[in-house]
Formats: sequence, C-alpha cells, structure tokens
Amino acid sequence: MSSALTDLCRYPIVQAPMAGGASCPRLVAAVSDAGGLGFLAAGYKTADGVYEEVKQVRGLTARPFGVNLFMPQPGQADAAAVDVYRHQLAGEAGWYDTPLGDPDAGRDDGYEAKLAILLEDPVPVVSFTFGCPAPETLDAFSRAGTFTVVTVTSPEEAQAAQRAGADAVCVQGIEAGGHQGTHRDDPEADGSGSGLLALITQVREAVHIPLIAAGGLMRGSQIAAVLAAGASAAQLGTAFLVCPESGAHALHKQAMTNPLFTRTELTRAFSGRPARGLVNRFMREHGPYAPAAYPEVHHLTSGLRKAAAAAGDPQGMALWAGQGHRLARELPAGQLVEVLHAETRSAAAALALGGSS
Repeated sequence: MSSALTDLCRYPIVQAPMAGGASCPRLVAAVSDAGGLGFLAAGYKTADGVYEEVKQVRGLTARPFGVNLFMPQPGQADAAAVDVYRHQLAGEAGWYDTPLGDPDAGRDDGYEAKLAILLEDPVPVVSFTFGCPAPETLDAFSRAGTFTVVTVTSPEEAQAAQRAGADAVCVQGIEAGGHQGTHRDDPEADGSGSGLLALITQVREAVHIPLIAAGGLMRGSQIAAVLAAGASAAQLGTAFLVCPESGAHALHKQAMTNPLFTRTELTRAFSGRPARGLVNRFMREHGPYAPAAYPEVHHLTSGLRKAAAAAGDPQGMALWAGQGHRLARELPAGQLVEVLHAETRSAAAALALGGSS
C-alpha cells in the first residue's frame, strides 16, 4: 500500500460506503477495528444525520474511518420522460398502497451542508461519488488533514481527479454492485464500462496517485490480484453487506445467496442512474422504460421500495449486489476482515512463488 493508506488501515481492505443503510456505524467501526477501513455512506441522509453517525462511529472506535459524499447532479432530466415513468409506476403505488414520491425533492443531497460539517470537524477520509469536487474543495480538505478519494470509472475521470488534487482514486469496474460512479450520466454508454482488471491497468498508466480497486471482489485471492495489477487497496461492498453488523434489510441480505436470484444487471429502474442489482420483478418490468433521470426517479420510487420491504417482498426492492454476490459469507465483519487478509497473504505468496520458479 501507499504510505498514506498504510497510515489509515493495517490491511489493504476498504469497506465500501453503501447508501441506503448498510454502511451503519456498527459495521464501519467493526471493519476499522479489525484493521480495514470502514466507510459511512452520507448519501440520502441529512447533514445532521451524517453528523450524528460520525459521532456514533467515534464512540465505537478510535481507528480511522471515512465518509462518502454524493456530488450534486446537473438539472438535465427530461421532465416529460419522468412524467411518463410516473404513470407507469401507478400500478406499483396501488399494489403497495403507498404514494409515489416527489421527483423534484432535491438534486444536491445536502452537499454543501455536509461539506461544512466535515470541514469543521474533520474525519480521516472523505470520498466522492458521481463526479469530482472543485480543486478548492479538495484543497480545503487537504488543509484540514483529510485524505480525499474520488470514485472513477475511466482513465479520463482519474486524470480529472488527479488534476483537481485528489489524494487517491477509487477505480470502479462494471462488476460493482450499486450505482456506477460515472462523472457524467450518458445513457448511450449504458453497459459499456470496463471490467476491473482492465480498468486498473489503464488508470495505473494514466495517473500517479494511489488506486483503490472496486468491483465484484469477494475473496482474498481477488484482492491479491488487484494489488498485483497496481492497486494500493481493495474496496468491497457486497462482501460486507451480509455481515450481522450491516444495516441492510434482512431480505436484502438473504437475497445475496437465495437461488431465486440468479444474476445481476445494471438498471435505471429504481433511481434513474445505472446501478447493479439482483434481477427481480420490478427490474424486469420497469428497467427497460426507466429514463435517465437521477435523482428524480430515486425520489419517485423511494416510498415504493420502503413499502415493499415492509411487506416482506424482495421483488419490489432495490437489491443492490455485485457480480460476486453468491460468494457472500455471513461472518462478523471483523472476522471477515481477518479471513480476507489471510486469504490475500496466501494468494500473494502463491503468486510470488510462481513468479520465482
């Protein structure tokens, strides 16, 4: 690992920030205490809510941890397309007996207020998704002593993050569960992202700052592979989602290895932005018609997803998952970190032995 990342965690294992509840303080603290780097997800929370969760993590661990922010989105959604999708979802609203949300409920996710909190009372790491912050913002965090990471999905995005002053980039392959962190939402590029190993190599040759690899990683052998390819650390989300400390809904956890859910796909059905999840009824019925309209579609479907969870119906939930979901292990988070570390060391030793023969 790079020396900066070594100071943050003993092992090159980062727990991905999973918006929607999975990355709760208990999970973050357990991962950090075990030698990894735990991450809170600030997305979809109020600034006050983020502040309270940061306090909770600090009460649970003295180890470094991170907070992930969603970048504000440009107002480019087609209002007519959103309205058509609203009418298509009317049957879902009737089925779950809950109203559709207001698509105009806000585009910036309280970004400025969250920045103010994290600059006034700094945390060790702040990462950004759906874009790159202004150089002034990254410089402010640098002066506050905060290590910054920008999620990227291409060499060009990585170069933009380096120019802006990011300390590292999180390189996200198309295998990753949840939202693709592209800086620009281009519907014509849907499904055209690069696989993680190919992307790491391209980004490694394009920038000189450290890389954190993300996308479908579930075993230490995969961590060893991305480290050998040039990453300084590996970020895992789905692997930690099923841990008992995770705040994910029980139905979401069960679905990871439920034989009813055989594959994942990228879809705009739940949020209006490409995100990888387990294929269920909602995705099949609405995915082909969902517009490129984030966060309008997210606001529209938020109540539906909550109602489906309350009704015990995973077919109406956003079951975010990476391509390696069937390899999920229901271990305590700290134990999972230790197992992953042991697997990584064993795989790295085997690689070294093979290289010396």
